[in-house]
Amino acid sequence: MFDKVKQILMEELQISDSEITLDAELSKDLGINSIDLADLVMRCEEQFDIEISEDAANEFITVGDVVTYLESL
Repeated sequence: MFDKVKQILMEELQISDSEITLDAELSKDLGINSIDLADLVMRCEEQFDIEISEDAANEFITVGDVVTYLESL
């Protein structure tokens, strides 16, 4: 799952492979703003054919949070 999320971040948000770790904070470390986060959520929804609630998306602080959420579905 981490590799899939990493691929989305690299392709959609042009984030360097070396910057993306499970502990990397989306906004602080990767520079993701609210619009980028919405794009990430939308791509995950399309990729995995799911719906992510706004409340769940607001809990995404690190890349690991996104991975953990997707693995829990």
